Amino acid sequence: MQEINQYLAMRVKQLRQDKGWSLDQAAKETGVSKAMLGQIERGESSPTVARLWKIAGGFQCSLSSLLEPPPAAHQHTLLRHADMLRRQPAAGEMLVAPLFTFDPAMGFELFELTLPPGYERISDPHEAGVTEHIVVIQGRMELWLNGQWRPLLHGDAMRFAADCEHGYRNVSDEPVLFHDLIHYA
Repeated sequence: MQEINQYLAMRVKQLRQDKGWSLDQAAKETGVSKAMLGQIERGESSPTVARLWKIAGGFQCSLSSLLEPPPAAHQHTLLRHADMLRRQPAAGEMLVAPLFTFDPAMGFELFELTLPPGYERISDPHEAGVTEHIVVIQGRMELWLNGQWRPLLHGDAMRFAADCEHGYRNVSDEPVLFHDLIHYA
């Protein structure tokens, strides 16, 4: 967790400096308080996934770019294993494995997400044009979309516009594992 916080701290500060923003301006753009952004930049806070999404949206960057550096641009073949990448990148119990971080040439990032029993998260809308592709690998879950929960079972796949409120929940007694491909317009 400390490594993630250190990378996140460095990345947020770098993004802010690259844009020439003060902490006040960054707070306005992201919807995250100046105090919280300062704590994140100092590596003193583990923000929630929802807060990470706000930061990514405000800086107009991908979520995965806040979690780890992108692979070298020259790597056309890349082998990654979820067991080596799976971690809890933020406050909360959801496990995240960034299988493939955002690559501008591809336009997407791919995550493996694990929801513990009883977990629920509603996500704020992403930037206009962002699309998510969900594939349930293990278990059963529900997806909040257009004001209702939709059941998804092992093997189900759903694509949806993620520029509206949406969410994920596990109503079972077993962890749910799914892949989430996020495509940026």
